[in-house]
Amino acid sequence: MATISAPPVLVVVQLSGGNDFMNTVIPITNGIYHDSRPTLGVSENEALPLNGDLAWNPVAAPLKEMYDKGNVAIVQGIGYENHNRSHFRGMDIWHTCEPDKIVTEGWLGKTIRELDPDGENVVTGVSFGKGLPRAMVSPGVPVTSVSDLDAFGVMSNIAAQEQRDKALQVFERMYTPAIGAGMVSDYLAHTGTNALTSAGILGAVPGKYSSTVEYANNSIAKSLRDVARVHLAGVGTRIFYTQHGGYDTHATQLANHPRLLSEVTGAIMDFFQDLKDHNASEEVVMLVFTEFGRRIKDNGSGTDHGSGGGAFLIGDRVRGGLYGQYPSLEFDQLANGEDLGFNVDFRSVYTTLLEQWMGLDAVPLVNGKYDQLNPFLN
Repeated sequence: MATISAPPVLVVVQLSGGNDFMNTVIPITNGIYHDSRPTLGVSENEALPLNGDLAWNPVAAPLKEMYDKGNVAIVQGIGYENHNRSHFRGMDIWHTCEPDKIVTEGWLGKTIRELDPDGENVVTGVSFGKGLPRAMVSPGVPVTSVSDLDAFGVMSNIAAQEQRDKALQVFERMYTPAIGAGMVSDYLAHTGTNALTSAGILGAVPGKYSSTVEYANNSIAKSLRDVARVHLAGVGTRIFYTQHGGYDTHATQLANHPRLLSEVTGAIMDFFQDLKDHNASEEVVMLVFTEFGRRIKDNGSGTDHGSGGGAFLIGDRVRGGLYGQYPSLEFDQLANGEDLGFNVDFRSVYTTLLEQWMGLDAVPLVNGKYDQLNPFLN
């Protein structure tokens, strides 16, 4: 476990829709990439060098800067076996660590239970955004879902209860078709989520916050600013979750994907700068993931669902660099004949975070024993 002076904190950023890893960390010297991306390919003149074979998308300059400082670990070729390219099933697998069956508990919900077994702090886990991610769900485990921190803090009791109900209604609509009304109803009946108590704790957070960092005016920047505000308030939150949507780029990818990458990488840099300015960055590690990558060939306007992709671990205590191998673009090595394959099981990354960063036994949380990476400084 990494040695730090404060309790370790994990921030999870979900890139919803399937981020195009090939146009994020680009195999820039590979002719197959350029042949496969006549519409969307990034040229060597545009790309930002990473090493002799790889390059960054030019709009990801903030992440490149952090990588060059040694604070970003790139996990190449992350995924799992027998990928079916489904958004819902893919995200469900990432959230529950179960590729072969439907289960009711998320890996972070179980983690929160380990961190706070008696449920004494209803803000041990906080999600920013609409709805409650299934990763944070476990019956009886308190989790706070906040769509607007500023409004959350000044809500009346009735309004706070309404926000909680809306979050749970989103959860109900999303997961009833997959796990059944009975299981969903059981969770809704037994969850320890308590919006009234959460509002009382988080209500004072905005008033305590002061920063010289000017976050951009977009959803992920707003969410990460809220994460920073809660973390800096010292209310005991150990797991944060937020989402950035729009990565399902079947069409108009040339316009949308660069905008999304610019938003998320800029927000991440601002977030860590904010924490550094408050001497509160050492205890925070961020995981950035997506449910799958995109197919190697563009479709003339975008890219379709793929299999293997990439993830990022970011923080002061991260040993930056490349982990895993970039998946081969050779035809006989492709998944489904069209997709990047995988060589790092996503549960290996979870196991690494849980054991080496959070100091927990990962086996019951990820439903098995998996090889670990070595991405943290001692």
